[in-house]
Amino acid sequence: MKESRDVIVRPVVTEKTMNLLADNKYTFIVDKKANKTEIRKAVEDIFDVKVDKVHTMNIKGKKKRMGKFAGYKPDRKKAIVTLKPGHKIPLFEGM
Repeated sequence: MKESRDVIVRPVVTEKTMNLLADNKYTFIVDKKANKTEIRKAVEDIFDVKVDKVHTMNIKGKKKRMGKFAGYKPDRKKAIVTLKPGHKIPLFEGM
């Protein structure tokens, strides 16, 4: 089992994810090997909230070029976490 801080890499702060906050949904970039139960436990441990649902998606890295050199951005995994009613993450409230 991984540490909670190793599972959650960073939150995703975009206009689209800020609109999801009205539905009590929070978006995070997570470790590529983490499963839904590890993500649920990590969010509950770190933020002291109760999680209702976890949706995950794998995102392929985009092709990027720097002059004549080509490469790829790294693949990543994104999780949309729905909290139970009455629970909030204060980190996102000031945005």
